Amino acid sequence: MHDAPEEKTIGFTPFIYCSDQPLFPVSQALAQASDLLALAKALAEDAAFIRNTDRYAWAAHFLTAMGKAVIDDVMKAVSPRPNRMPDTTT
Repeated sequence: MHDAPEEKTIGFTPFIYCSDQPLFPVSQALAQASDLLALAKALAEDAAFIRNTDRYAWAAHFLTAMGKAVIDDVMKAVSPRPNRMPDTTT
């Protein structure tokens, strides 16, 4: 009995330099997104306490955007695709 291969992200959502190819199997993508968001959370907390610098805020912004891209691509990979109606105009 063969196990079905795990879904992969579809590569439609930009993620650094790999926006045109699947990034990871879905389980790895979710783990990666969790790690990115955990780092972003830590940097955002540091940014809240350190005045006169925005370096932590920009790093947190970048990591959050990457985490969102991974989650968006996972959702595109695992969501059912809408049925297209046949073209009856011809």
